[in-house]
Amino acid sequence: MITSTQPRLFVTGASGQLGQLVIDALLKRAPLGTTVAGVRSLDGDAAKGLRARGIEVRSANYDQPEVLAAAFRGIDRLLLISASEIGVRVEQHRNVIDAAKKAGVGLIAYTSLLRADTSPLSLAEDHRQTEAALKVSGLPFVLLRNGWYTENYAASIKPALANGAFFGCAGNGRIASATRGDYAEAAAVVLTSDNQAGLEYELAGDDAYTLTEFATAIAAESGRPVVYRDLSELEFEAVLLKAGLPEELVGLLTNSDAGVARGGLDDSGHELSSLIGRPTTPYQTVIRQVCSAS
Repeated sequence: MITSTQPRLFVTGASGQLGQLVIDALLKRAPLGTTVAGVRSLDGDAAKGLRARGIEVRSANYDQPEVLAAAFRGIDRLLLISASEIGVRVEQHRNVIDAAKKAGVGLIAYTSLLRADTSPLSLAEDHRQTEAALKVSGLPFVLLRNGWYTENYAASIKPALANGAFFGCAGNGRIASATRGDYAEAAAVVLTSDNQAGLEYELAGDDAYTLTEFATAIAAESGRPVVYRDLSELEFEAVLLKAGLPEELVGLLTNSDAGVARGGLDDSGHELSSLIGRPTTPYQTVIRQVCSAS
């Protein structure tokens, strides 16, 4: 239920892929003038584009705690979109939390990871530490524990079409993914709703799939032969390194697939579709879009 007092909303990382989609969703749910976008650079193209749409833009670099408190002044509800720099983002998140407390922000919504407290994925540790920082801050907060983006696997569709194979080390593990747009809409719903403090949302797609099923769908949508090749973690790592991916990203991808094999990204709770009031976007739809553009 949207409040009648029109709280001031702030989206951090508003120039990023998820952040831009959250802004899009908020423009449909909140009156113009109530949403503020936080960006790294006030002179970048993203900031200019946001201003052109009537969005107030403020500097909110996670690495600059001295400017964050000023950026958050007058804000009622803040969306902390998790940073992408593994290894330093816990400190970055603490900077945001501390600044929000100084500025008197009424609520922080944080994009965490699906079942972060028990997840076998190594990237869950940063989220666990951030959730702990929120708990000790004394600030009211709500957790948006997002599952996998379908786009994470969609990025491998074109290579799969070229090679006739989709590589991974996920075994028969199932992935209940959804699109960034689905998760962005959920964030917008939470930001524009009352009584969210203390809630934890385990958000994932309605339909889980194995990578074998994902590869089968690629073949069906493209009309070209594609199969799933399940490798060991070391073999998958070698494939990714040969493709030219950075070592840090390779480690993340192989560990994530291994986590899938252990059930880390499967879910049947349907909390995401319940929150946004519609079914989540089918993974086949994303595959169709990529194949039609290839």
